[in-house]
Amino acid sequence: MPAKPEDHLYLVDGSGFIFRAYHALPALTRKSDGMPVGAVSGFCNMIWKMLQDLKGDDAPSHVAVIFDASRFSFRNEFYPEYKAQRPDAPEDLRPQFGLIRDATRAFNLPCIEIDGYEADDVIATYAREAAAGGAEVTIVSSDKDLMQLVGGRIGMVDLMKGKVIGVEQVREKFGVGPERVIDVQALAGDSVDNVPGAPGIGVKTAALLINEYGDLETLLERAAEIKQPKRRQSLIENAELIRISKRLVTLDDNVGNLPAYDELARRQPEAEMLLSFLNEMEFSTLTRRIAAIFGVEPPAAAPAPEPEAVPAAEPGAEAAVEAAKIDTSAYEIIRDADALKAWIEKIYERGEVAVDTETTSLDEMTAELVGVSLATAPGRACYIPLGHQTGDGDLLGAAERAAGQMALDDAIAILKPMLEDPSILKIAQNMKYDLKVLARYGIWVAPFDDTMLLSYAQEAGMGGQGMDALSKRHLDHEPIPIKTLLGAGRKKITFDRVEIDKAAPYAAEDADVTFRLWKILKPGLVRNRVTRVYEVMERPLVPVLADMERAGVKVDRDALSRLSNNFAQKMAGLEAEIHELAGEKFNVGSPKQLGEILFDKMGMDGGKKGKTGAYATGADVLETLAAEGHDLPARVLDWRQLSKLKGTYTDALQTHINAETGRVHTSYSIAGASTGRLASTDPNLQNIPVRSEEGRRIREAFIADEGNVLLSLDYSQIELRLLAHIADIEALKQAFAEGQDIHAATASEIFGVPVEGMDPMIRRQAKAINFGVIYGISAFGLANNLRIPREDAKRFIDAYFEKFPGIRAYMDATVETAKKQGYVETVFGRRIHTPEINAKGPMGGFQRRAAINAPIQGSAADVIRRAMVRIPPALAKAKLTARMLLQVHDELIFEVPESEADETAETVRKVMEGANLPAVALTTPLVADAGKGRNWAEAH
Repeated sequence: MPAKPEDHLYLVDGSGFIFRAYHALPALTRKSDGMPVGAVSGFCNMIWKMLQDLKGDDAPSHVAVIFDASRFSFRNEFYPEYKAQRPDAPEDLRPQFGLIRDATRAFNLPCIEIDGYEADDVIATYAREAAAGGAEVTIVSSDKDLMQLVGGRIGMVDLMKGKVIGVEQVREKFGVGPERVIDVQALAGDSVDNVPGAPGIGVKTAALLINEYGDLETLLERAAEIKQPKRRQSLIENAELIRISKRLVTLDDNVGNLPAYDELARRQPEAEMLLSFLNEMEFSTLTRRIAAIFGVEPPAAAPAPEPEAVPAAEPGAEAAVEAAKIDTSAYEIIRDADALKAWIEKIYERGEVAVDTETTSLDEMTAELVGVSLATAPGRACYIPLGHQTGDGDLLGAAERAAGQMALDDAIAILKPMLEDPSILKIAQNMKYDLKVLARYGIWVAPFDDTMLLSYAQEAGMGGQGMDALSKRHLDHEPIPIKTLLGAGRKKITFDRVEIDKAAPYAAEDADVTFRLWKILKPGLVRNRVTRVYEVMERPLVPVLADMERAGVKVDRDALSRLSNNFAQKMAGLEAEIHELAGEKFNVGSPKQLGEILFDKMGMDGGKKGKTGAYATGADVLETLAAEGHDLPARVLDWRQLSKLKGTYTDALQTHINAETGRVHTSYSIAGASTGRLASTDPNLQNIPVRSEEGRRIREAFIADEGNVLLSLDYSQIELRLLAHIADIEALKQAFAEGQDIHAATASEIFGVPVEGMDPMIRRQAKAINFGVIYGISAFGLANNLRIPREDAKRFIDAYFEKFPGIRAYMDATVETAKKQGYVETVFGRRIHTPEINAKGPMGGFQRRAAINAPIQGSAADVIRRAMVRIPPALAKAKLTARMLLQVHDELIFEVPESEADETAETVRKVMEGANLPAVALTTPLVADAGKGRNWAEAH
């Protein structure tokens, strides 16, 4: 349905909102798992304020939030340098992109991004079409590139500054009206986006020329008439680049495959969906505020954190470090080889040095080395500038190299022997990053200590492990913020553009702080009895993960694209089927409209309205209705699943394929989860669905190089095996030892039925209890999982504990231990702190369940870490060439020559099944299942 004159369309520049939100707020992490959520918080607050302000005459009839699908668009096809020098998004922002899309949907707003186009192109298309239909259009953005659209029925507003941008405001900025903005931009260029323009001509001069000659083509045709020699020469010599620049800055207002205009009809947020998302993000203040507006009770939120407990340092260690106060003006800048060699001599005298690198990017696969910092004692630090540049530079010539720095090759030649010398201990914060950067320059750092992991081994669950957090916690010092050097927003620069005199205090301080933290944290390993954890499972894992991340995994872009199209077609087919079942067309993505169809029109049972008057239509509601035999809710569940898979995987994964390697290079966070589980980010490859057909098809896109196969080895029921060992459950241990079907064996014990000929439903119930009990499942939770009455679920759980009394004893003892000492331990000695174990209410229940699960999940994480550390030398000893590519919790993925697949599988299996420590003898056998294939789906 086309736009109508009475419509008012709001188009929100979602990508612009993201970066404004990120730079407007301090760093914020989700307490439960350490996930960065500062930008998500800012985005939610901005969206909520916008929705609250848009009332009365300003209320839009239609609204959409538009995002960039990736950093590459059709413009790169005819000008590859377009936006090529833009730095990658900050490391702590990248994991938030997907959450921000989820936030948009939680606010019940259309979330739109089109591969191959920028958000601005999508906005231009919607704006043109709506204005052509007579609708009023408001673009919510401050982006100058969108100002070419202003005029007629299209306006702009910068909500953050409360500023309306009309024709006059555009004229004030560019010196021309909106219809000539692209001409001015084509001449002036844009160093941020790598739009070349005409060298030497800025916005003011460009406006003068366009106003004098009328338009760009006329100007270029009459360039020889211009009196000023430099202007004339620049226009004549760069005419083709200027025309390319105009193509680059001109928005494409004819983007295809967009959601129909009527799908943008404004829908009010659904209280249940929105509050559930905000609560999951742990935004307690915003959750309470919005719940009050809806007139409902907010979901139970976590209480304020208790003051963090910090392990005491070795007597005298902290005092000694604290005695040397941090003075960033005292650091030395190393500008020549003689000064660097003098530092190297001092390092050899001491035998230890803190090292830090400064680079052009947080992506180690593309980062260029800008400088290196060294510290040999508290307050004794230096910075070696290597890649700083001066001037803005342009596409026709690189910026000049800054004076007063060594040649990179000369510095590498001096640093390399020391960094690789086994007699010198190198100390870093998050050494994995520096390892990968320096490896690109042929330097293989060893041996090393990592202050992030020293802290993680001792303080997991007690706060962040980043350098700033550790500095504040242990040194009561706040390091220089990087934003003071790089700036923010569109004016943000990369580190190579920072002046050396300003870069040195920041960079050298990092090495100084790292050295001080090491002096405090290293002695704590022995005192806290976690030396084995650090030495056996943390530090040795760093180079293993670095090699895996550098290897990456090959992904078939065409297969993903075909799958995206297939999912889109299936979604369209499901929509048609849903509409037919409903007897009318409606927005399938609208919980409100869906609720009205299900419960008002079709009269299904179980409809519950919130205080807003809308029915709840969450997954649990739809699953219950589907289980009762209703087709429509079952089809909606299918549609929602496909929508999520398409947005999260088949579309998004394509943007993560490295242009140089053709592979996806995920990054593993070692110190993210308190239990020791690794987390995969940028992209997250650990959450691809395992059991669904669609998930299998996504895994089919992960392939091996020609002549190779992918090999998968997966621990079988490792957490249940560890539960049997930890809780000393003889019946379970015997079942595992005899290789029985553990779920059937459990069902036989609980329900008193023979294993032979067992009803699959009974086995399913036992399986749900087996896995659920690990996480402290309640009768209510089990009833929901099995779709059975709560009384039956309670009876099953009671029978389970009666047959396996050791499990209840383990649970009670674990909670008491957590309350008494403030932490629990894995079988390998990893400590997982539980500072909120004594919390009251629902949070207390959650914390107790987490404490019960932590030794089991943590022990499983320790087992696979131990295996990962031992596999590379085992492969080398067997003279096998397999590369370990991925870790997905209990599964390891390898790429291996087809001729070596079977031998590799057997070698890896032996390591995985024998991944105990000498001092830890598990009483249940570990079992690893192997599979191989040309793609991940075949191998799994």
